[in-house]
Amino acid sequence: MRVAAIDCGTNSIRLLIADVEGAGDSVPDEAEQPFGTDTGERSAVAQMHRSRLTDVVRQMTVVRLGEGVDETGEFSAGALERTFAAVDSYAALIRRHKVEAVRFVATSATRDVKNRAAFVEGVRDRLGVEPEVIRGSEEAGLSFVGASSLLDWDPDRTVLVVDLGGGSTEFVLGTSRGMEHAISTDMGCVRFTERHMRTDPPQETETSMASFETLSFLEDVGQVMPLDETDVIIGVAGTVTTVTAHALNLEDYDPDLIHGAEVGLDRIHQSVDQLVHSTRDQRAQMPFMHPGRVDVIGAGALIWGTILDYVNKVSKGRVTTALTSEHDILDGIALSIATGAARETAHQD
Repeated sequence: MRVAAIDCGTNSIRLLIADVEGAGDSVPDEAEQPFGTDTGERSAVAQMHRSRLTDVVRQMTVVRLGEGVDETGEFSAGALERTFAAVDSYAALIRRHKVEAVRFVATSATRDVKNRAAFVEGVRDRLGVEPEVIRGSEEAGLSFVGASSLLDWDPDRTVLVVDLGGGSTEFVLGTSRGMEHAISTDMGCVRFTERHMRTDPPQETETSMASFETLSFLEDVGQVMPLDETDVIIGVAGTVTTVTAHALNLEDYDPDLIHGAEVGLDRIHQSVDQLVHSTRDQRAQMPFMHPGRVDVIGAGALIWGTILDYVNKVSKGRVTTALTSEHDILDGIALSIATGAARETAHQD
């Protein structure tokens, strides 16, 4: 089945057109799945792990949809214009590649705004599908499926997937059998840049406030999921992949080298420190840096470094490296389309 998945976040909008195989194999009974935040999501996650994706098109556009949302509570006219232009481009690709089914998922920024109707109507007019503003737990589950696809699973290992976005960060803890705990938090690279790190380079008081708020969120996360059980941590999304590119000393952004890279925490922290304290002009000169991340990567890197320190501490030093995945919620969305179609067919039969 050829599907198109669109992930519209706070900072970027991304398209994946892919062929999915195996989604119809052994569609499970929801009652037999013991893991996840609710029965339906457990079953969906378990089934998606059985499926395989072959990329046709994978594209990302920085539109900064969430620009100013933390302060104003609504999308700006400019942000909507940029986003709709990207959607027009994606709609043309979807038609060209004869896609059978489309799912458009909107995440953190869209959950928060007052003028959501204008966004929904604009997307519907261009794509013919309703954008879904999904719950944080579903966002986390889709990220877990996409990111954990890179693992050769050891059934005894507990994996923490961290999806660090522009307006929110999702934490998902699980095993080879599926996700067990999931939570979405209101911290991200765009939100924290606008809230805390406004000078160039950021002042110590700004980075201290950002670190303090990140730790506060992590304490809350630790109240609802056992982060101390983490054996492996996987980071996804643009902040993490950019920090990894820096840590690997890449001459350009190479997703084949970034995907699956396992980097020691000491090396990651060196990169975090350099990215946080560099000026925007210095970041813009880094060969792997996407122009749309120049002004927000400092806050994102600080969040990622603080998360790694915290998990290392609560796991009593067991977590000493971090994996990076280029596969994330976008892949999970694509798999969910075919899985949903297979379920519908099975129920009809």
